[in-house]
Amino acid sequence: MKKNRMNWNYLLIAPSLLISFSVILIPGILTIVTSLTDWNGISPKINFIGIRNFLELFSDKVFFIAIRNNVTWALLFLTIPVCIGMLVAMFLLGRKKTRSIYQIAFIIPYVLSPIANAMIWENMIFSPLFGLVGYLRNLGIDISSPLASMQSAIYACAGVDIWHYWSYLTIIYLAALRQTPTEQLESARLDGCNGWQLFRYIYFPSIRATVNLMFVMIVIGSFLSFDYVKLLTGGGPAHSSEVLGTYAYSLAFDSMKVGKAAAAGLVMSFFGLIASIFYARLSRKETME
Repeated sequence: MKKNRMNWNYLLIAPSLLISFSVILIPGILTIVTSLTDWNGISPKINFIGIRNFLELFSDKVFFIAIRNNVTWALLFLTIPVCIGMLVAMFLLGRKKTRSIYQIAFIIPYVLSPIANAMIWENMIFSPLFGLVGYLRNLGIDISSPLASMQSAIYACAGVDIWHYWSYLTIIYLAALRQTPTEQLESARLDGCNGWQLFRYIYFPSIRATVNLMFVMIVIGSFLSFDYVKLLTGGGPAHSSEVLGTYAYSLAFDSMKVGKAAAAGLVMSFFGLIASIFYARLSRKETME
C-alpha cells in the first residue's frame, strides 16, 4: 500500500515537473550555452567563443550604467512603494465598510496594461505640449520633460512604475495585516498601546514573512524591469535610463548579438539568485527562532 501511494505521488507531481523542465530548465541551459557563442539569432552557423561575451560586457560603459540604474530602481522600489503601500494598508484596515471601494479604486493602475499607463503619463503628465509639463511652461515656469533629461529620465520611468505598483503592495499588505490575531491586538490596546506601538510590536512582527517575501520579489522584479523604460525612453537619452532588460533587448534585436544578450540575461538572473538565497537564509533563521 505504501509503495503504491508513493507511485501515485510521483505520478501526480509529474506534470508540474515536466512543465518546469520544459519551460525553465531547458531554456536556462540553452541561455547558458548561447552566452558562450557568437550567435546572431538567425545564422545556422554558431561559433563557440568561451567567455568573450562576458569580457565585452564588463568593458562596456553602457552595461555598468544599466546595472547602476537597476540598483537605483531597486532602492526606489524598496522604499517609496513599500512605505506608501504599508501606510495605505493600515489606513484601509480601519475602514471596514468602504474598504472594498478603496481597494478597487487603488488597484486600477495595476490592472491596466503597461502601454496604457505609459501613454497616460507620457501624454497627460510629461508632454511639453499637452501635458502637465506643457501647462506649467505656459504659466511661465521653466520646466522640461523629465524624460528628456539624462539626470531625471530613469527616475521619471521609475515614478510611473511606482504609480502602477504601490496599489498591489497595498492589497498584499492588507491581506497580511488582517491575519493578525485579534487576541494580541485586544491585549495591546488594554495595555494602552498607541497606533505606532501596535504597528511596531503587533502588526509588523505578524506580517514579517510577507514583508520579507515582497522584499525579494521587488528586488527580482527591479532587475527584470523593462516595459516602462522601453515604452517611455527606450533607454535614452544617451543610454542614461538604460537597464539590463533594455540593454539585452537592444543587443539581441538591434545589434543582432544574441550571444552577448544571453550573457546580459545571465547577469540579470545572478542578481535575482542573490535575492533568493538571502530570502532562503532569512526564512531558515526565522524558522529556527
